[in-house]
Amino acid sequence: MVGCHPSDVSFVVGEERQVIHAHRCILACRCPVFQKMFSHQLQTALSPQVPFVLADTTPAVFLAVIEFIYTNNVTLTRRIALEVLTSAVEYGLDELRKLCVDYIGQSLSVEMVCEALQAAVTYGQTDLRQRCLVFIERHPQEVVRTRSFRELSDLGMISILQSDRISLDEVPLIHAVREWAHVSSAVLDVSVAEVAQDVVRELRLFLLSPEELTTLERENAKDELIPEVQIAQSWKFHALKKVVGSEPQLFRRRRGTLPRDHHRYLDPPPKGGAER
Repeated sequence: MVGCHPSDVSFVVGEERQVIHAHRCILACRCPVFQKMFSHQLQTALSPQVPFVLADTTPAVFLAVIEFIYTNNVTLTRRIALEVLTSAVEYGLDELRKLCVDYIGQSLSVEMVCEALQAAVTYGQTDLRQRCLVFIERHPQEVVRTRSFRELSDLGMISILQSDRISLDEVPLIHAVREWAHVSSAVLDVSVAEVAQDVVRELRLFLLSPEELTTLERENAKDELIPEVQIAQSWKFHALKKVVGSEPQLFRRRRGTLPRDHHRYLDPPPKGGAER
Protein backbone atom coordinates (compact mmCIF):
# COMPACT_ATOMS: atom_id res chain seq x y z
CA MET A 1 0.00 0.00 0.00
CA VAL A 2 1.10 3.53 -0.73
CA GLY A 3 1.57 5.71 2.34
CA CYS A 4 3.68 8.31 4.05
CA HIS A 5 5.88 5.66 5.62
CA PRO A 6 7.29 2.47 4.13
CA SER A 7 5.24 -0.67 4.71
CA ASP A 8 6.36 -2.94 7.55
CA VAL A 9 4.23 -6.06 7.03
CA SER A 10 3.56 -8.25 4.04
CA PHE A 11 1.08 -10.97 3.13
CA VAL A 12 1.42 -13.77 0.62
CA VAL A 13 -2.12 -14.20 -0.66
CA GLY A 14 -3.95 -16.96 -2.51
CA GLU A 15 -2.82 -19.59 -4.96
CA GLU A 16 -1.13 -16.83 -6.93
CA ARG A 17 1.04 -16.10 -3.87
CA GLN A 18 0.73 -12.41 -4.58
CA VAL A 19 2.63 -10.27 -2.09
CA ILE A 20 0.62 -7.42 -0.59
CA HIS A 21 2.30 -4.83 1.65
CA ALA A 22 0.70 -2.80 4.41
CA HIS A 23 1.33 -0.95 7.69
CA ARG A 24 1.01 -2.75 11.01
CA CYS A 25 -0.15 0.25 12.99
CA ILE A 26 -3.07 0.94 10.63
CA LEU A 27 -4.22 -2.66 10.42
CA ALA A 28 -3.88 -3.24 14.17
CA CYS A 29 -5.69 0.00 15.00
CA ARG A 30 -8.63 -0.74 12.70
CA CYS A 31 -8.95 -4.49 13.10
CA PRO A 32 -8.63 -6.52 16.33
CA VAL A 33 -7.94 -9.69 14.32
CA PHE A 34 -4.81 -8.16 12.81
CA GLN A 35 -3.82 -6.85 16.23
CA LYS A 36 -3.96 -10.41 17.63
CA MET A 37 -2.13 -11.73 14.59
CA PHE A 38 0.76 -9.31 15.08
CA SER A 39 0.90 -9.91 18.84
CA HIS A 40 1.07 -13.64 18.28
CA GLN A 41 3.95 -13.15 15.87
CA LEU A 42 5.90 -11.24 18.52
CA GLN A 43 5.12 -13.80 21.23
CA THR A 44 6.42 -16.65 19.10
CA ALA A 45 9.67 -14.79 18.42
CA LEU A 46 9.11 -14.81 14.67
CA SER A 47 10.87 -12.11 12.73
CA PRO A 48 8.57 -9.20 11.85
CA GLN A 49 9.95 -9.52 8.33
CA VAL A 50 8.38 -12.97 7.85
CA PRO A 51 5.28 -12.55 5.66
CA PHE A 52 1.89 -13.88 6.68
CA VAL A 53 0.58 -16.56 4.33
CA LEU A 54 -3.15 -16.29 3.55
CA ALA A 55 -3.86 -19.25 1.29
CA ASP A 56 -7.65 -19.36 1.77
CA THR A 57 -8.50 -16.08 0.11
CA THR A 58 -7.72 -14.30 -3.15
CA PRO A 59 -5.68 -11.15 -3.77
CA ALA A 60 -8.76 -9.28 -5.04
CA VAL A 61 -10.73 -10.08 -1.88
CA PHE A 62 -7.88 -9.28 0.50
CA LEU A 63 -7.13 -6.02 -1.31
CA ALA A 64 -10.79 -5.04 -0.88
CA VAL A 65 -10.44 -5.63 2.88
CA ILE A 66 -7.24 -3.59 2.98
CA GLU A 67 -8.88 -0.83 0.95
CA PHE A 68 -11.68 -0.61 3.51
CA ILE A 69 -9.28 -0.55 6.45
CA TYR A 70 -7.32 2.33 4.90
CA THR A 71 -10.18 4.38 3.41
CA ASN A 72 -13.42 3.26 5.08
CA ASN A 73 -14.73 2.56 1.58
CA VAL A 74 -14.62 -0.50 -0.63
CA THR A 75 -14.81 -1.25 -4.34
CA LEU A 76 -17.01 -4.30 -4.82
CA THR A 77 -17.98 -6.39 -7.82
CA ARG A 78 -20.38 -9.31 -8.12
CA ARG A 79 -17.39 -11.61 -8.50
CA ILE A 80 -15.91 -10.85 -5.08
CA ALA A 81 -18.75 -9.40 -2.98
CA LEU A 82 -19.75 -12.64 -1.24
CA GLU A 83 -16.14 -13.51 -0.41
CA VAL A 84 -15.52 -10.01 0.92
CA LEU A 85 -18.60 -10.44 3.12
CA THR A 86 -17.09 -13.66 4.45
CA SER A 87 -13.81 -11.87 5.18
CA ALA A 88 -15.64 -8.96 6.83
CA VAL A 89 -17.32 -11.38 9.24
CA GLU A 90 -14.07 -13.26 9.91
CA TYR A 91 -12.11 -10.05 10.53
CA GLY A 92 -14.86 -8.50 12.65
CA LEU A 93 -15.25 -5.49 10.34
CA ASP A 94 -18.90 -4.67 10.91
CA GLU A 95 -19.04 -1.57 8.72
CA LEU A 96 -17.52 -3.51 5.83
CA ARG A 97 -20.08 -6.23 6.45
CA LYS A 98 -22.88 -3.68 6.13
CA LEU A 99 -21.44 -2.33 2.87
CA CYS A 100 -21.24 -5.85 1.47
CA VAL A 101 -24.79 -6.72 2.52
CA ASP A 102 -26.09 -3.54 0.93
CA TYR A 103 -24.20 -4.14 -2.32
CA ILE A 104 -25.22 -7.80 -2.58
CA GLY A 105 -28.84 -7.00 -1.78
CA GLN A 106 -28.96 -4.46 -4.61
CA SER A 107 -27.24 -6.70 -7.19
CA LEU A 108 -29.04 -10.01 -6.74
CA SER A 109 -29.51 -12.18 -9.82
CA VAL A 110 -31.14 -15.53 -10.56
CA GLU A 111 -27.73 -17.22 -10.77
CA MET A 112 -26.26 -15.91 -7.51
CA VAL A 113 -29.21 -15.35 -5.19
CA CYS A 114 -28.92 -18.81 -3.59
CA GLU A 115 -25.21 -18.26 -2.97
CA ALA A 116 -26.12 -15.01 -1.25
CA LEU A 117 -28.87 -16.74 0.74
CA GLN A 118 -26.41 -19.43 1.84
CA ALA A 119 -23.94 -16.79 3.01
CA ALA A 120 -26.74 -14.97 4.86
CA VAL A 121 -27.83 -18.17 6.60
CA THR A 122 -24.27 -19.21 7.43
CA TYR A 123 -23.28 -15.85 8.93
CA GLY A 124 -26.62 -14.90 10.46
CA GLN A 125 -27.23 -11.91 8.20
CA THR A 126 -30.97 -11.44 8.71
CA ASP A 127 -31.38 -8.44 6.42
CA LEU A 128 -29.59 -10.09 3.49
CA ARG A 129 -31.50 -13.33 4.08
CA GLN A 130 -34.80 -11.44 3.80
CA ARG A 131 -33.72 -9.67 0.61
CA CYS A 132 -32.74 -12.98 -0.94
CA LEU A 133 -36.04 -14.59 0.00
CA VAL A 134 -38.02 -11.73 -1.53
CA PHE A 135 -36.08 -12.17 -4.78
CA ILE A 136 -36.58 -15.96 -4.77
CA GLU A 137 -40.28 -15.57 -3.99
CA ARG A 138 -40.64 -13.51 -7.16
CA HIS A 139 -38.51 -15.70 -9.44
CA PRO A 140 -38.85 -19.26 -8.14
CA GLN A 141 -39.18 -21.06 -11.48
CA GLU A 142 -35.86 -19.66 -12.67
CA VAL A 143 -34.07 -19.98 -9.32
CA VAL A 144 -34.87 -23.68 -8.73
CA ARG A 145 -33.15 -24.53 -12.02
CA THR A 146 -29.82 -23.05 -10.97
CA ARG A 147 -26.80 -24.95 -9.78
CA SER A 148 -26.54 -22.81 -6.65
CA PHE A 149 -30.09 -23.85 -5.63
CA ARG A 150 -29.04 -27.50 -5.73
CA GLU A 151 -25.96 -26.66 -3.65
CA LEU A 152 -27.87 -25.03 -0.79
CA SER A 153 -27.51 -26.40 2.73
CA ASP A 154 -30.54 -27.88 4.44
CA LEU A 155 -30.96 -24.65 6.45
CA GLY A 156 -30.91 -22.60 3.27
CA MET A 157 -33.54 -24.85 1.71
CA ILE A 158 -35.71 -24.73 4.82
CA SER A 159 -35.71 -20.92 4.79
CA ILE A 160 -37.19 -21.02 1.28
CA LEU A 161 -39.79 -23.68 2.03
CA GLN A 162 -41.06 -21.80 5.08
CA SER A 163 -42.20 -18.93 2.85
CA ASP A 164 -45.89 -18.37 2.14
CA ARG A 165 -45.07 -15.90 -0.63
CA ILE A 166 -43.17 -18.13 -3.04
CA SER A 167 -44.83 -17.96 -6.46
CA LEU A 168 -44.64 -21.67 -7.21
CA ASP A 169 -47.06 -24.55 -6.84
CA GLU A 170 -46.23 -27.38 -4.45
CA VAL A 171 -45.79 -30.05 -7.15
CA PRO A 172 -42.82 -28.38 -8.93
CA LEU A 173 -41.51 -27.31 -5.53
CA ILE A 174 -41.43 -30.94 -4.36
CA HIS A 175 -39.72 -31.90 -7.63
CA ALA A 176 -37.06 -29.22 -7.02
CA VAL A 177 -36.49 -30.47 -3.47
CA ARG A 178 -36.12 -34.03 -4.78
CA GLU A 179 -33.42 -32.92 -7.26
CA TRP A 180 -31.66 -30.98 -4.47
CA ALA A 181 -31.77 -34.01 -2.18
CA HIS A 182 -30.25 -36.32 -4.79
CA VAL A 183 -27.39 -33.88 -5.42
CA SER A 184 -26.76 -33.42 -1.69
CA SER A 185 -26.94 -37.18 -1.15
CA ALA A 186 -24.21 -37.75 -3.74
CA VAL A 187 -21.99 -34.98 -2.38
CA LEU A 188 -22.34 -35.96 1.29
CA ASP A 189 -22.46 -39.72 0.63
CA VAL A 190 -25.59 -40.24 2.73
CA SER A 191 -29.05 -41.45 1.80
CA VAL A 192 -31.62 -39.15 0.22
CA ALA A 193 -33.92 -39.67 3.21
CA GLU A 194 -31.20 -38.72 5.69
CA VAL A 195 -30.00 -35.61 3.88
CA ALA A 196 -33.55 -34.29 3.46
CA GLN A 197 -35.13 -35.33 6.76
CA ASP A 198 -35.47 -31.79 8.13
CA VAL A 199 -36.23 -30.18 4.76
CA VAL A 200 -39.20 -32.37 3.75
CA ARG A 201 -41.02 -31.48 6.96
CA GLU A 202 -41.63 -28.07 5.37
CA LEU A 203 -43.33 -29.51 2.28
CA ARG A 204 -47.07 -28.80 2.28
CA LEU A 205 -48.42 -32.16 1.15
CA PHE A 206 -51.90 -31.20 2.33
CA LEU A 207 -52.12 -28.91 -0.71
CA LEU A 208 -51.89 -31.89 -3.09
CA SER A 209 -54.95 -33.59 -4.59
CA PRO A 210 -55.52 -37.33 -4.08
CA GLU A 211 -54.27 -37.97 -7.61
CA GLU A 212 -51.10 -36.00 -6.92
CA LEU A 213 -50.56 -37.84 -3.65
CA THR A 214 -50.84 -41.14 -5.49
CA THR A 215 -48.20 -40.01 -7.98
CA LEU A 216 -46.02 -38.78 -5.12
CA GLU A 217 -46.22 -42.16 -3.38
CA ARG A 218 -45.13 -43.87 -6.60
CA GLU A 219 -42.12 -41.56 -6.94
CA ASN A 220 -41.34 -41.80 -3.25
CA ALA A 221 -41.07 -45.58 -3.44
CA LYS A 222 -37.91 -45.12 -5.52
CA ASP A 223 -35.92 -42.94 -3.08
CA GLU A 224 -37.92 -42.68 0.18
CA LEU A 225 -37.49 -38.91 0.14
CA ILE A 226 -40.56 -38.28 2.30
CA PRO A 227 -41.42 -40.42 5.36
CA GLU A 228 -44.50 -42.60 4.85
CA VAL A 229 -46.09 -41.20 7.99
CA GLN A 230 -45.99 -37.70 6.50
CA ILE A 231 -47.82 -38.86 3.39
CA ALA A 232 -50.28 -40.81 5.54
CA GLN A 233 -51.18 -37.60 7.39
CA SER A 234 -52.17 -36.04 4.09
CA TRP A 235 -54.41 -39.00 3.26
CA LYS A 236 -56.00 -38.61 6.70
CA PHE A 237 -56.76 -34.97 5.92
CA HIS A 238 -58.52 -36.00 2.71
CA ALA A 239 -60.55 -38.63 4.59
CA LEU A 240 -61.63 -36.26 7.39
CA LYS A 241 -61.95 -33.18 5.18
CA LYS A 242 -60.80 -30.88 7.93
CA VAL A 243 -57.59 -29.42 9.31
CA VAL A 244 -56.28 -31.46 12.22
CA GLY A 245 -52.83 -31.09 13.69
CA SER A 246 -50.39 -28.84 15.47
CA GLU A 247 -48.62 -27.42 12.38
CA PRO A 248 -51.11 -25.05 10.74
CA GLN A 249 -48.45 -23.57 8.47
CA LEU A 250 -48.39 -26.81 6.47
CA PHE A 251 -52.03 -26.23 5.49
CA ARG A 252 -51.46 -22.68 4.25
CA ARG A 253 -51.52 -22.03 0.54
CA ARG A 254 -48.53 -20.28 -0.94
CA ARG A 255 -48.78 -17.35 -3.31
CA GLY A 256 -48.19 -19.69 -6.26
CA THR A 257 -50.41 -22.55 -5.11
CA LEU A 258 -52.82 -23.63 -7.85
CA PRO A 259 -56.44 -24.08 -6.74
CA ARG A 260 -57.76 -27.59 -6.10
CA ASP A 261 -61.26 -28.71 -5.11
CA HIS A 262 -60.24 -29.88 -1.65
CA HIS A 263 -58.69 -26.53 -0.73
CA ARG A 264 -62.07 -25.38 0.56
CA TYR A 265 -61.45 -27.66 3.53
CA LEU A 266 -58.23 -25.80 4.33
CA ASP A 267 -60.12 -22.75 5.52
CA PRO A 268 -61.51 -22.73 9.07
CA PRO A 269 -65.32 -22.68 9.25
CA PRO A 270 -66.86 -19.24 9.84
CA LYS A 271 -67.51 -18.35 13.46
CA GLY A 272 -70.87 -19.61 14.59
CA GLY A 273 -71.23 -21.71 11.45
CA ALA A 274 -71.42 -25.43 11.14
CA GLU A 275 -68.47 -27.49 10.00
CA ARG A 276 -68.64 -28.49 6.38
